[in-house]
Amino acid sequence: MRPVSVWQWSPWGLLLCLLCSSCLGSPSPSTGPEKKAGSQGLRFRLAGFPRKPYEGRVEIQRAGEWGTICDDDFTLQAAHVLCRELGFTEATGWTHSAKYGPGTGRIWLDNLSCSGTEQSVTECASRGWGNSDCTHDEDAGVICKDQRLPGFSDSNVIEVEHHLQVEEVRIRPAVGWGRRPLPVTEGLVEVRLPDGWSQVCDKGWSAHNSHVVCGMLGFPSEKRVNAAFYRLLAQRQQHSFGLHGVACVGTEAHLSLCSLEFYRANDTARCPGGGPAVVSCVPGPLYAASSGQKKQQQSKPQGEACVRLKGGAHPGEGRVEVLKASTWGTVCDRKWDLHAASVVCRELGFGSAREALSGARMGQGMGAIHLSEVRCSGQELSLWKCPHKNITAEDCSHSQDAGVRCNLPYTGAETRETWYWDSGNITEVVMSGVRCTGTELSLDQCAHHGTHITCKRTETRFTAGVICSETASDLLLHSALVQETAYIEDRPLHMLYCAAEENCLASSARSANWPYGHRRLLRFSSQIHNLGRADFRPKAGRHSWVWHECHGHYHSMDIFTHYDILTPNGTKVAEGHKASFCLEDTECQEDVSKRYECANFGEQGITVGCWDLYRHDIDCQWIDITDVKPGNYILQVVINPNFEVAESDFTNNAMKCNCKYDGHRIWVHNCHIGDAFSEEANRRFERYPGQTSNQII
Repeated sequence: MRPVSVWQWSPWGLLLCLLCSSCLGSPSPSTGPEKKAGSQGLRFRLAGFPRKPYEGRVEIQRAGEWGTICDDDFTLQAAHVLCRELGFTEATGWTHSAKYGPGTGRIWLDNLSCSGTEQSVTECASRGWGNSDCTHDEDAGVICKDQRLPGFSDSNVIEVEHHLQVEEVRIRPAVGWGRRPLPVTEGLVEVRLPDGWSQVCDKGWSAHNSHVVCGMLGFPSEKRVNAAFYRLLAQRQQHSFGLHGVACVGTEAHLSLCSLEFYRANDTARCPGGGPAVVSCVPGPLYAASSGQKKQQQSKPQGEACVRLKGGAHPGEGRVEVLKASTWGTVCDRKWDLHAASVVCRELGFGSAREALSGARMGQGMGAIHLSEVRCSGQELSLWKCPHKNITAEDCSHSQDAGVRCNLPYTGAETRETWYWDSGNITEVVMSGVRCTGTELSLDQCAHHGTHITCKRTETRFTAGVICSETASDLLLHSALVQETAYIEDRPLHMLYCAAEENCLASSARSANWPYGHRRLLRFSSQIHNLGRADFRPKAGRHSWVWHECHGHYHSMDIFTHYDILTPNGTKVAEGHKASFCLEDTECQEDVSKRYECANFGEQGITVGCWDLYRHDIDCQWIDITDVKPGNYILQVVINPNFEVAESDFTNNAMKCNCKYDGHRIWVHNCHIGDAFSEEANRRFERYPGQTSNQII
């Protein structure tokens, strides 16, 4: 070793190494994009399964040793850099908690922080090579765009060898294939292999195996099958087996994670004494009606759910919220993984989890954060049965809210494309009066006029159309601020001319003795947050915005919010008339920049992560209660009441408070969003239908 040490540190040795790049072990020049010196000597590959060629666990070879990257502080920007190292143009997503399985060897990088513009991962900040406090259960992965960099040479990128693996699984009905209603819940298990679909030998097949298969296909549980029927059927059919020896624990998110064996090409006798594996899955409540099991589902007692999903564009995805002490709150993403996510999905009547989402990928919640460091085995029937920590406000923030994407059954009802067409050649209207809750699988399941069509005209402006999107805004009023800022003001009439012009006073103000006298106003601040995944933009374009001279700005929406005072039985006794709004970003979260401002005919809207604040001391931010008699009332505020702008969730658009008015003072208390409490707690406030949402009757 001594000669090597002298060689390394002698000036002559250093000079020779500088002249001879081979001393540094540099790779030979490639035709790909030029890489900085920091990337030389490193090799990258994607590993794990199940995965596609452009996704997987990121592994780096340094000093001849392969290792992984910890998911702590990992971001989409780091994924962009790594995808370019791997020869792809950019990243479309990233994964945490060893979604593609835990790696082995060193964890080379931890707390990796990239801006996204770096040419090499070596330019990003980290704890240093090999310095990590993580385990391989925290290995990070990337999902790259399936598009290669121009001229990229993969001499620096090595993909793990493609071993035979299970990627797709399906259930094929034993009889009536192609004529059975969707979703298919019972039949032969088939896996897609390179040479086509193959069956699985049932020798050693267990309920755990069935549980995993059903979960993959969108079903929460499995049930026993009529084995005698399938044995008899197997004797009359030809079979093609490709898989055997399947042994699942039952908590796996994918069949490929189970112990299993593939038949060799030269195997002549396959599955001797056995037959094809069969499963029968139990659909969740949302899918039971379409699979003929509605009665079975209805016979089971249905208690109130203690977990729900918010903010998702599709069924089975969203921010995870749990019910504690009659109040809904979120879950911190620390140690959040596929096991915990699968418990949530199955509890809600879906299959196992397809993704466990962190970093508020489904939007940030408001209010309490109930759970942190949830550690599930995957066998629990409820998330509350998993070990977890109760946390304080300092432990976690809503920027760490956990989310899920669940496996769903195939129903054939998915919207594939959006088409715009000239309906001038349409000769018949087949449906009218359609009212959906949003959870239906098809329009036929929504309330509508039936065979009696009230819309007889077929011109373009009378036919319905849609614009489909993967994301939407989600507006939420800060109810606590309403309660904190509510007060009464007796405002002189001579100070209300502008407000009267904008119709912000009760109708009786028209007959008042102007400019003498006053109006009694209930004032409060209104802070409207966008917690969704897309900006909230007004429906109307700039050309139709209305200029209001009094207040010196354009109003972009005619009806954006309703302010009402109601009796306990739902009778409206006063309204705020604050219909037109100017939408802008008043304030934003730390990492979000303002985009919308009303001044100078600017663009209007509310950015994701921002809020629009109307202070209690500005014109029209009130309800004129001059004519209201003393008594007990409900203060109700409804945002976007006519559903003019798409949102991922309309159930949280209404806020209500109890209030008591004695003719001189007003007490406002118990302000809350309509879906913030449990059903039992909400019943204490409900006095008329529709009060829990913006379906005002």
